[in-house]
Amino acid sequence: MPLPPPASPDLLDALTEINVDDLLDAAGLMRWRHTPLRRLFRAPARRFARLAHEFDQRVGAQGLAAGSAWLLQQVTAALHVSGDCHVPASGPLLIVANHPGMSDTIALLSALACRPDLRVIAGDRPFLRALPQVARSLILVPEGDGERLPVLRAGVAHLKQGGALLNFPAGRIEPDPATFGPHQALASLQDWSDSAALFVRRVPQTRWLAALVSDVVSAQVQRHPLTWLRRSAHDKEKLAAALQVALPRYHDMSARVAFGPLQTLGAEDAGSLHAAMVAQARQLIEALPCREAAATSRGPASRGGWQRHPAERAALRRLVDR
Repeated sequence: MPLPPPASPDLLDALTEINVDDLLDAAGLMRWRHTPLRRLFRAPARRFARLAHEFDQRVGAQGLAAGSAWLLQQVTAALHVSGDCHVPASGPLLIVANHPGMSDTIALLSALACRPDLRVIAGDRPFLRALPQVARSLILVPEGDGERLPVLRAGVAHLKQGGALLNFPAGRIEPDPATFGPHQALASLQDWSDSAALFVRRVPQTRWLAALVSDVVSAQVQRHPLTWLRRSAHDKEKLAAALQVALPRYHDMSARVAFGPLQTLGAEDAGSLHAAMVAQARQLIEALPCREAAATSRGPASRGGWQRHPAERAALRRLVDR
């Protein structure tokens, strides 16, 4: 493929500023968005803006899966896929997946290359709207208490046309089962929305399966000093996911995607169907190899890292306590 044309300075500036806002928001620092603190985030934000622009151009020229595979190569070391033999090449299909971090989506899109008709239900964010080629494959969900009926209608219409639909029932970042251990990942299934079952009930010929993404969140990034700015586990995980994508030092993960067996709609009501989806995701989590979760204990940083800089730690703590 010929190299994509360079982005215009105005487009790069717009993407950069959106990325800076996203990083500040993830760090809980939006109240300082108009202060010199903003400059500290601009370099990684600019770097990812260039990646995002080329990703969008490649999606337009080669398709969603090929563009995602290219971007995945830039932010991870490898991708391992299992169970993709269960994914049908045609016909209405719903995939429900966990959502451990930003690179999980492009890992799934790469693994679902057999479905060029794939559309993704995603949160409505300025960054996604700034990627026009990617946005064509998205069904955007309004933030907060926005109207959700158009999302259901768009998803149902796509399934009726024989398309594939990817949904993240948690609607938020979840613990990576390989990094944080299966117990946290299993607990997050309790928060899965039952809305995914509605798509299958509205289009009964739809088949469905669960997908599990793991090994996309680095244990090392959990100890980045900026994560100290966040108090809750959820906010720490959200910030860590953003930092991992933005900072090349954390691009050494080998992402894994596993698909469960293909299922068809029986006589289940919506509640029973939702329970079946959660049960399949649970089985995928429980099938992961047992290993100690590297990020569950927050011991001292490695030698040569932030353990040697008490002044920086104190400054960050003052920011937290303000």
